Amino acid sequence: GFPVWGTCAGMILLAKKLVDDPTVHLGCMDITVKRNAYGSQLDSFITVDNIKALDDKPSKLVFIRAPYIEKVGKGVEVLAAVDDRIVAVKYGTQFGLAFHPELDQDNRIHEMFLDTVKAAIQNNESAIK
Repeated sequence: GFPVWGTCAGMILLAKKLVDDPTVHLGCMDITVKRNAYGSQLDSFITVDNIKALDDKPSKLVFIRAPYIEKVGKGVEVLAAVDDRIVAVKYGTQFGLAFHPELDQDNRIHEMFLDTVKAAIQNNESAIK
């Protein structure tokens, strides 16, 4: 139940399965991730799209040698997809993002994660009492 934020390589570490790679790192998020799915460093790109979990305001999404999610398991909420490829998910208190929101001024996805952290702290404090 501990809140976790995995961006790009961090999402790879969280994944239970990687495409064409038997390696499992933390394996705590029921997703299947394709590493370097968009190509090499030269294929990095920026696009503008909606993160459906936020609102209708478009977000700038920065992809650097990015992975994407090929498959999600039970309980995994898809937060964003670009060209029918899943690029952001939430699983309980864990977030996995293929793009780098820290490279933009838009803090809405960070605020969503911080709200999740605050709720987890409150739940933990209630459980202790």
